[in-house]
Amino acid sequence: MGVSYSERTAVTRLDPKAVLTLLKPVTWFPPMWAFTCGAISAGVPLSSERLWTLALGIGLTGPLVCASSQAVNDWFDRHVDAINEPNRPIPSGRIPGQWGLAIAIFWSALCVVWALPLGRFGLGAVAVALAFSWAYSAPPFRFKRNGWLGNTAVGFTYEGLAWVTGAGIMLGNVLPPTPLLLLAALYSIGAHGIMTLNDFKAIEGDRTMGINSLPVMLGPTGAGWVASLVMLVSQFVVIALLLSWGRPGYASAIGVLAAVQAGLMWWFVQKPVERALYLSAFGVPFYVSGMMVSAFAVRTLPIITGVATEAVR
Repeated sequence: MGVSYSERTAVTRLDPKAVLTLLKPVTWFPPMWAFTCGAISAGVPLSSERLWTLALGIGLTGPLVCASSQAVNDWFDRHVDAINEPNRPIPSGRIPGQWGLAIAIFWSALCVVWALPLGRFGLGAVAVALAFSWAYSAPPFRFKRNGWLGNTAVGFTYEGLAWVTGAGIMLGNVLPPTPLLLLAALYSIGAHGIMTLNDFKAIEGDRTMGINSLPVMLGPTGAGWVASLVMLVSQFVVIALLLSWGRPGYASAIGVLAAVQAGLMWWFVQKPVERALYLSAFGVPFYVSGMMVSAFAVRTLPIITGVATEAVR
């Protein structure tokens, strides 16, 4: 007879090493990268003062905001994880009792404190990110119960909000110009597909616990096609925008990166459950490389250089 989740956590002590596992450093990269892309796209020279601001922002988006969202998610997913991944810190008992919730609350509060030196724009962005991270995982909202809504929320915060925050802070706590908002929105949409790739490993537990991820709702093949097309179409629109802004070289570079992804995606959709992890590992880096190419492409647009000039005065 199996040992229940509550029985296992009741007889174990907190493992300090498990706290780092709970915060999942491997997941910190996407928002840190998006924040950096936003900062670069702003076209503002990186003085010593702004380098310090950049470092604060990168630390905020990854080890703090993203880490807190992971703790929140693992706490409210502990029963699902007991089915899908029982060796995770909470269902395994290495983080027992209410420790998981306490860590999630503490890390969220730490985010707010860390954001204070970044001004009203950074603080506001953190408030939005934390609200979405709790609403994604926690009842009564629990956006993750629906793959369309949940993945949209994660894509918006991980990529779009991080990009806009990086640009806005560098530009002196103002809303970035329209080209930057468009790029942030498009890469957020594409990130919906990236989030779907993560759902293939949890199909059994999601189905059992009533979580309607796209692989559960559409089946693995249908979800695989949706994830691939969402990622590719968003990049095609970015390419079209760069061409319209007179940046053909950058557009071509993103086209090459997208072509590589398309080849990997065709291979992926043949066996999506078995190959989702491989597409995440080998295809997504080409996607995020395109984000940085886009950032460098637009930083010299007249509309952006005008705002950047005002910011450094």
